[in-house]
Amino acid sequence: MKRAMFVALAMTLGSAVAAPFVYPAAWTAEQNTANKRGGEFRSYTISDFKTINPFTSAEAESIPLRMGEGAGLFVQDPRNDELIPYMADGAPTISNNGRRFVVKIRQGMKFSDGQAITADDWVSTFRIHTDDKVGSNFYDNFFLSKKPITLKKIDNYTLQFDFPQQSASALVTMSYAPWPDHIFGKAYREGGAEAVKKLWTLGTPANQVVSPGMWTLESYQAGERTVLKKNPYWGEWNKDARGNALPYLDRFSYRVTPDLNAALAAFLAGQIDTFGPRNADDLAQIKRAIDAGNLKATLMPNVSPQASSQWIVFNWNKASDPDKQRLFRDARFRRAMSHIANRQAMVQLALGGLGTETYYSVYPIFKSYINDAAPKYRYDLAQASRLLAQLGYTKKNAQGYLVNNAGKVLEFNLSTNAGNTVREQLGRIFADEAKKVGVKVNFTPIDFNNLVGQLTAKGDNRPFDAILLGLSGGDNIWPFGSNVTPCGGNLHAYNNPTSGACLTPQESLMTKLYYQGDATLNVAQRRTIGAQLLKTEAELQPIVYLVGGNYHVAYNERLGGEYPRELMDAYYLSRNTALTFIK
Repeated sequence: MKRAMFVALAMTLGSAVAAPFVYPAAWTAEQNTANKRGGEFRSYTISDFKTINPFTSAEAESIPLRMGEGAGLFVQDPRNDELIPYMADGAPTISNNGRRFVVKIRQGMKFSDGQAITADDWVSTFRIHTDDKVGSNFYDNFFLSKKPITLKKIDNYTLQFDFPQQSASALVTMSYAPWPDHIFGKAYREGGAEAVKKLWTLGTPANQVVSPGMWTLESYQAGERTVLKKNPYWGEWNKDARGNALPYLDRFSYRVTPDLNAALAAFLAGQIDTFGPRNADDLAQIKRAIDAGNLKATLMPNVSPQASSQWIVFNWNKASDPDKQRLFRDARFRRAMSHIANRQAMVQLALGGLGTETYYSVYPIFKSYINDAAPKYRYDLAQASRLLAQLGYTKKNAQGYLVNNAGKVLEFNLSTNAGNTVREQLGRIFADEAKKVGVKVNFTPIDFNNLVGQLTAKGDNRPFDAILLGLSGGDNIWPFGSNVTPCGGNLHAYNNPTSGACLTPQESLMTKLYYQGDATLNVAQRRTIGAQLLKTEAELQPIVYLVGGNYHVAYNERLGGEYPRELMDAYYLSRNTALTFIK
């Protein structure tokens, strides 16, 4: 889930304590909030959380990300996509040909334990994220063309960022959540990366967890429920348009459900407040419940394309099985796998017809960066068979599976995260189509945390064949992942050796174009570079992209404070949690 976004309407530069940030009235469809205080936003997760530690978490939805909601130097305004100051006390001073940013930090902000948030917190957070021994998911964000961004403290409320080159995403890069120096910085100075990684496990008492954002941990029950309570100091510098402290809510909770079907059942029963419908069947079930008077909820289908991707990646680093490694590294094999992917069936069967076939890493919602001139290896089993024949698979055994000259069956293991019923259905469709051409796919859903561990493993012999998963996040300024596209990124999932080196010329070109595009401030020129990058990526086909769903909004009518309809989409979502209240 994206971090919440805020806008500053009133700021006083040079004063001892800056004026509060005020949310504009235009950011909510409901203005009558005078007495809307307290209550709990009830959400869900199908995979229990892995950690509370913000430096080791790699989950799309996590406790650290939720606690960091409402923390960052700059944020985007959903009305115009403009990046504006938030924890920064005004616009940065820019010099050195657009590469140096001096940022004043807003004074008066506090962590949930009451300690002041200062420059030290940004600096130590930055240093920990950029220590490769920590393994932070944010590590790649702070390098451009493999050259480090640097940060130094000017005084207690002033930071200086120096970029190795101009970056269109500079303000986004600087907008990470600052975690407490008096906890993480202290541990890092005393014990380095290992000391940091030992902090804030799921067994850490909630009263020892400290948050910079809207929420802090109240309780964690493994496999059952996680409850966050509001940071009592956050409302001192976050106000609504009438001057009331935010958030209105007291708590935000997660119920652990075994799968998305169970989550839908909980939503239909009124036990959780929001649900992301996956397909036409989900929409129909929700509509029937509303029409029958069994559920008081708002349903908005097809609000926008999703800001996420579903894909299959093959492991290029499999030294223990040279035959598979050679196969997975051959572009003809990966193109054959794209021809096997029956995307139309996936849209119809897994998404209920409400989605689009995808062939590229850029999410469909970022349509200005989609280059439809790039090649698409569409569903074509005959073409898949021709490509596999070029690889030496011309004969089938008695079971109908392709074999090479040595009689070895063409097979591989494919995993996805158990409980995600859409991905499970995508995997079954893919495996069924593969069997039609004689490819044996051993498809097995497994625990999500184990899956992420396999995907992010580095080395010459990583522990998987193929994984079906998805990505979310990113932004609409330069929608190629800093930790996905360039070689060496922790989510450069197909080729992730210890050295981080590129294996092919196309990978090297993609890395070059990524940094070139990010350094290009002219939007039209940046999109031209993006088109070239997308074409190179499509030709290499390192990842087989499958389908993109549509973004549907469904929420219990006990909730108020959602965005006006014209501001809702899969990028900004349907509401700002700070402005959400219980009716």
